[in-house]
Amino acid sequence: MGATDKVRGKSDNDALRKVTEIGLLLYPGAQTSAVSGLTDLFIVANRLSAEHCGQSAREVRATHWRVREETDQLKPVFDTHQQLGKHERLAALILPPSLDVEPCGKAFTSDARWIASQHARGTVLCSICAGAFLLAETGLLNGRSATTHWVHADRLSQLFPQIRVNADKLMIDDGDIITAGGLMAWVDLGLQLIQRWIGPSVMLATAHFFLVDAAGREQRFYSPFAPRLEHGDSATLQVQHWVQLHYAEGVTVDAMAAHAKLGERTFLRRFRKATGLKPNEYVQHVRMAKAREALEFSAQSISEIAWEVGYEDQGAFRKIFNRIVGLSPGEYRKRFGIADRPRVD
Repeated sequence: MGATDKVRGKSDNDALRKVTEIGLLLYPGAQTSAVSGLTDLFIVANRLSAEHCGQSAREVRATHWRVREETDQLKPVFDTHQQLGKHERLAALILPPSLDVEPCGKAFTSDARWIASQHARGTVLCSICAGAFLLAETGLLNGRSATTHWVHADRLSQLFPQIRVNADKLMIDDGDIITAGGLMAWVDLGLQLIQRWIGPSVMLATAHFFLVDAAGREQRFYSPFAPRLEHGDSATLQVQHWVQLHYAEGVTVDAMAAHAKLGERTFLRRFRKATGLKPNEYVQHVRMAKAREALEFSAQSISEIAWEVGYEDQGAFRKIFNRIVGLSPGEYRKRFGIADRPRVD
């Protein structure tokens, strides 16, 4: 929802809380334990947020959704915040894991269509394990990197050859689409979403409460790039999705304006109003987010990473990285890198 809601019967202090709605899709075969676990994770995070932040507390409204067969539409079947009433827009939609089905094909057409429509409205899409098959069914993973359980990696690649499947990674966060790997990766995804919409300190407190490892997700000196997707400007949102696919290419303001089907001056004004960044700044932030991920998890050299995220000039890459992140690429890797024996330039 992303807006402050005043609830009938609540105190003024409660009315100040910011509530963000995250949906979980109950497709046929979805793992109910993951759905329940994520819901519990969010409920505990809400309680800890209230304890830590008082009047400024942020909360997650967890809702469960299922296809209504007679109308081919989705309906909410569970809501942690029923008192808030109508559902305006999901901030994120989670496709849970499955123990025994590959959720794709004709039987899941209605689900895939609804998922794609939510993405077009600015909803962040998230898959866990076999949930990646349903996300792939929308076509939104084409040309992107995505992860799933290693058991499903070959099958996902076979059915959807346009996806760059990388089962070595536990989670791939593309800003507007997040894919998580194994069956229990719902814990990692849930903590990631809590950090994004409630805050790092509450995420850590939630991890400690559940006695799960929050390594790699602790509050860092430098926050990851989380693009604004809830602004309601459909032309800008289309460009943001396009940039996530083409960030390593020669992305220009002219090309972005053309993709938005807007004149350059109109595009510049609308894009900055919606995202808070100039188009070139936005592309730089997307590229640096990809570079940070490579520095953390790969053994590639810095020059290789610079090239892969779109910079022929390694000096320019280092300068921009330092300005945005606050550390040089080498310092960042020393602080956060976990790959074995990184190569030295």
